[in-house]
Amino acid sequence: MKLLVCAMETSSNVHLKELKKHLREDVEFLGVFDKELGEPLYDLTHLAIMGFVDAIKKLRFFFQLRDELVELAKDCDKVLLMDSSGFNLPLAKKLKHTYPEKEIIYYILPQAWAWKKKRVEKLEKYCTKLCSIIPFESEIYKDKEKITYVGHPLLDEISDFKNNLENTNKIIYMPGSRKTEIINHMDVFRGLTKEIKDKEHILIIPSKFDKEYIKKTYGDISNFTISNDSHKILKEAEFGFICSGTATLEASIIGTPFVMSYVAKKLDYFIGRKFVKLPFIGLANIFFWKMGEKAIHKEYFQEEVNLENLLNEYKNMNRESYLKNSQTLRKYLQYGSSKNVANIIQN
Repeated sequence: MKLLVCAMETSSNVHLKELKKHLREDVEFLGVFDKELGEPLYDLTHLAIMGFVDAIKKLRFFFQLRDELVELAKDCDKVLLMDSSGFNLPLAKKLKHTYPEKEIIYYILPQAWAWKKKRVEKLEKYCTKLCSIIPFESEIYKDKEKITYVGHPLLDEISDFKNNLENTNKIIYMPGSRKTEIINHMDVFRGLTKEIKDKEHILIIPSKFDKEYIKKTYGDISNFTISNDSHKILKEAEFGFICSGTATLEASIIGTPFVMSYVAKKLDYFIGRKFVKLPFIGLANIFFWKMGEKAIHKEYFQEEVNLENLLNEYKNMNRESYLKNSQTLRKYLQYGSSKNVANIIQN
């Protein structure tokens, strides 16, 4: 089976690697994905975008990429789209128009429950099957047969959790995987390494980045130990400083106390805040809010992301309460996502 894949995000490819373990050996990936999984059209480092402004600058390239993928789909049996709704929804539309009978599966759905609810109509119109990783997500969909809650993929990928708190003398820093995120966080993170004494400060850098890119984007990293194994270090660390994204949910599931931060371009942040009508950004916090509970971790944005605020949370967070909430979160999300999606693709 030839499967056209479009997985442009770092986190999507983590899920895709786990999914591949449950697919038959004859399933071949074509399209956009991590080079560890085959021979993609483009290196993922050239595809990463951060916010609305960056997306506009690369518009011409993404139109070209869309057309290339549509052409490539001609020889594929099925299509798998993952996350990246700004690109994948228009791609789904063109694929549906070009190949009306071809099965299009969407895994890691756009967060229409947070904003842009009209995307639900497009997803139901252009896609054959919708694989949801959010328990309450199906509430906003009309076609209940098309959407399936498959479980959250992180619970397939993470097998080791914290059952108690201990001082390991390791602090994890995760400034994100997009250039703007990294640049906006590193000065504060460097400051934290100087204030928090007698600890090993471990910086997570995605393995796809080469030495030249790391030097240009991260700046001085001499105070850090470098790792690209986020799951392992999250389990070992006693505390984390983490940029908004999938990593905050990883930490919440594992049980590693942390504080979330997010610094975006001012225009992107203004637009996001105007349209997203939710009290939180962190997924774990949103889940607890949906359950009628208090937030599981602290969130800081823009100018709030400073040395004083992050250091204060490190010193004063109620870690025992957080650990109990982490156990509740794991029960809420359920297991089996990768295997369930593999069955949907192969049936």
